[in-house]
Amino acid sequence: MPIAQIYLLEGRTDEQKRAVIEKVTRALQEAVDAPAENIRIWIHEIPKTNWGIAGVTAADLNR
Repeated sequence: MPIAQIYLLEGRTDEQKRAVIEKVTRALQEAVDAPAENIRIWIHEIPKTNWGIAGVTAADLNR
């Protein structure tokens, strides 16, 4: 059972997350010949204050 973990900064819409789940599932189906019903996608949403870029939070960088 393929499992993909995706880390994203918070703020994506439900529609965007659905698109990620659909497209990653399709890519895994093609890459490892796994049936879609066996594929699991886990999206981790990271608060922008918990993500650092070059010593500064993503929130402070307005990302």
